[in-house]
Amino acid sequence: MQAALRPSQTESREPSAASPLFPPQLLARLDKNGPRYTSYPTADRYHGGFGEQEYRQALQQRRATAPAEPLSLYVHIPFCESVCYYCACNKVVTRHHDRAARYLDALAAEIELHVRELGEGVPVSQLHFGGGTPTFLSDEELSRLMENLRRAFRFEPDAEISIEVDPRTATPERLAHMRELGFNRLSFGVQDFDPRVQAAVHRMQSFEDVRALMQSSRALGYASVNVDLIYGLPLQTTESFARTIAQVIALRPDRIALYAYAHLPARFKPQRRINEADLPDRETRVGLLSAAIDGFLKQGYAYIGMDHFALETDALAIAKRKGELHRNFQGYSTQPDRDLVALGVSAIGRIGNTYSQNAKVLDEYYAAIEAGRFAVERGLALSTDDLVRREIIMDIMCQGRVDYSRIEARHGLRFADSFGPELLQMANLAELGLVNLHPGELQVTGLGWYFVRAVAMAFDGYLRAPGTAASYSRII
Repeated sequence: MQAALRPSQTESREPSAASPLFPPQLLARLDKNGPRYTSYPTADRYHGGFGEQEYRQALQQRRATAPAEPLSLYVHIPFCESVCYYCACNKVVTRHHDRAARYLDALAAEIELHVRELGEGVPVSQLHFGGGTPTFLSDEELSRLMENLRRAFRFEPDAEISIEVDPRTATPERLAHMRELGFNRLSFGVQDFDPRVQAAVHRMQSFEDVRALMQSSRALGYASVNVDLIYGLPLQTTESFARTIAQVIALRPDRIALYAYAHLPARFKPQRRINEADLPDRETRVGLLSAAIDGFLKQGYAYIGMDHFALETDALAIAKRKGELHRNFQGYSTQPDRDLVALGVSAIGRIGNTYSQNAKVLDEYYAAIEAGRFAVERGLALSTDDLVRREIIMDIMCQGRVDYSRIEARHGLRFADSFGPELLQMANLAELGLVNLHPGELQVTGLGWYFVRAVAMAFDGYLRAPGTAASYSRII
């Protein structure tokens, strides 16, 4: 774990609500596409040459070398009752809840496959249910799934157990049942409270319903509640989004995730139902983001980085101040980037120095699992260069600082020799005010935190070919 940053370093990197967030000259240079770096290399670099056999070998190596190290678990529940037009997640839209039965059978079999390779009772410090819509499952189905997981793994007493909740498919009673099952963190998918925007993206839900769920979560003792928002949706205006921001602040969630909508209809079919003429232009998008950041900072939220905000008293904000922030496939985290066992269709995991992704098509996932095989269809074994660059990129994304001597000592290289072109790019970014360069280290500035993806991209070895960033979302 990297040593905590000195107070002066932390202060120099905190965003200031009083200064202009996005100077026009910077936008002209940096308003471009780029990875979010929930992993490095990014998932688009995975390939079919890494499959079931390679994944099995990675699990066996883990059992031989680090059997007692805690795991993270991710469970993907793909089902949704209706489609949200903006959505880019892997999902199966259906109102037939009986379809969950076969899926739960497959998850039970996939869990057992992992137990055979890893052994019983491997400790787990973090579990996350994502989707799709995890609350598509009934109370009984959630109970069955949690029983299978607890039978296979040993959850640590302070394990973070979180679930994404669609307010349209949840009730206070459901939240109480999930609390009984051990869930201690919730994430509510809100996106926007404006009725016109909700209609344009086919996701109608009221502020009152979300408020009732928020109140219930507090009464039930959930340790942390997150709210997801999206800016850049059709028909959003600075005035309408300001109302949504005020309503979210009134709910007082512990954390807020503010994502930029990426309109990629060629890749994501539901987005073709969005009228492109209704999308905010760049100036409006920047205004939406700037107003949101300003509103949250003035109401006691810390800017964690990229899309994340947290109350100053939340564990995520405390980790940021201490220089102990981490990043994984779910975004920023207080926990180290542990090995991650990913269960379910399309789920992405990490074991040792490998990444893997399950089959994205439900029938292909079923075919593999029901034949007694892992459903891994692609992945990546990281090279020495990947490992060095991953550490640098995660230092930038999480700590806002790269200590050259630390990288040199860990990887047996001379930083200036190995990253000469990257340091030239850092000099350019320093002229723009995004980084400060000191002997032996670079630091992301307060302004630079808003463009931290651009700083990290300089060290991405896969972006050297022209046009390779085009498939990612916009930085702003």
